Amino acid sequence: MYNFTYHRAGSVDAAAAKLAEGDDPKLLAGGMTLLPTMKQRLAMPSDLVDLNEIGELKGITVSGGTVTIGAMTRHAEVAASAEVRQAIPALAKLAGLIGDPSVRNRGTIGGSIANNDPSADYPAAVVGLGATVVTNKREIAGDDFFTGMFETALEDGEIVTAVRFPVPEKAAYCKFPNPASRYAVVGVMVAKTAGGVRVAVTGAGPCVFRQADMEKALSSNFSADALSGITQPADDLNDDIHASAAYRASLVAVGAKRAVAEIA
Repeated sequence: MYNFTYHRAGSVDAAAAKLAEGDDPKLLAGGMTLLPTMKQRLAMPSDLVDLNEIGELKGITVSGGTVTIGAMTRHAEVAASAEVRQAIPALAKLAGLIGDPSVRNRGTIGGSIANNDPSADYPAAVVGLGATVVTNKREIAGDDFFTGMFETALEDGEIVTAVRFPVPEKAAYCKFPNPASRYAVVGVMVAKTAGGVRVAVTGAGPCVFRQADMEKALSSNFSADALSGITQPADDLNDDIHASAAYRASLVAVGAKRAVAEIA
């Protein structure tokens, strides 16, 4: 690990100020990706700005048909929340499927979506449920937040403060996890929302994406049978030691059908 300067921020404004001062600063949330990367000397930030003492970034609120989750809220808290389980059971289920207990008790929703690992679970929830990402500077629609592999719409000095999920009519998440890491080889979130049916896929490609053909079919007939004959093109999907692109394409179709069946 290379040398760096550690800062413990007491507020979002203080964290933003430290980001503006450093040569190549990084924010520290759960550290599930950043710290191992630093230990392997694959990252060498000049400064680490720790967000863990900022109380305003923590907590879950359900009000007016919206579930708001603070950026520093741990996965385990979302999974165990009675309010989340009642309002959006699929979201609580998704959080409970992330990694192992150590990861769930340390990792945060803000850190997960800001990192945007191709195999992360939360991007499927943000896009599939039509969430809004709130930062210290603006609000970003979930559809616009994830822009590519490990890339987001966040600008320099911008800090995720919360994620707002509109409560859907119904939703379900189906995940095919890697047996070792528990990352999503493929994960599919299907939701019936006020704005229509949404199908979001994570793990299969370089970045989370919506499956438009499935959304169209389910809008006309919300049943697993409506997805028969719809295939996910394997072009541009991830192809690695964990699963081929063709296998991932098959899992997208299977996962969507299982999610719809779970809702039904």
